Amino acid sequence: MSTDEIRALELLHRVSYGRVATSMRAMPFVAPARHIVADGRVLLRMHQGLGYHRACSGSVVAYGADNFNSGSEHLWSVQFTGTAEIVEPTEEELAAFGPEPEVVDGEPFAPVYMRIEPQFVTVHALDYASETPATRPAARSVRRHLHHVA
Repeated sequence: MSTDEIRALELLHRVSYGRVATSMRAMPFVAPARHIVADGRVLLRMHQGLGYHRACSGSVVAYGADNFNSGSEHLWSVQFTGTAEIVEPTEEELAAFGPEPEVVDGEPFAPVYMRIEPQFVTVHALDYASETPATRPAARSVRRHLHHVA
């Protein structure tokens, strides 16, 4: 495992949610997902009722997470790109996810789990340590800046 992959997995442990992206009927989409890291791979929990797992399973996806809304002076973003597959998590993995939401968009939550085997990993770091909170840009403008850099 490369240094970037190890760093990305360490950072991913710091947040619970991210976004998975792929295409559905030739149209791009991004969906929120809860994640854990297990055996060097990213395991996602999503709501089955939305149907996004069908577009992701067997396809190349990108999964990204960040700490942009944390208020930290040291912002980071990670992205994992790889093939997703639907899996049945172990009891340990289920426990690591923690409690499930009760409803999603007004319907009972029905979990579906996908594992991403990372093929490409990207880590971006933005440091504002020399700025005061009053002069630091808002998280929204940092996100736009990051997309221009990437």
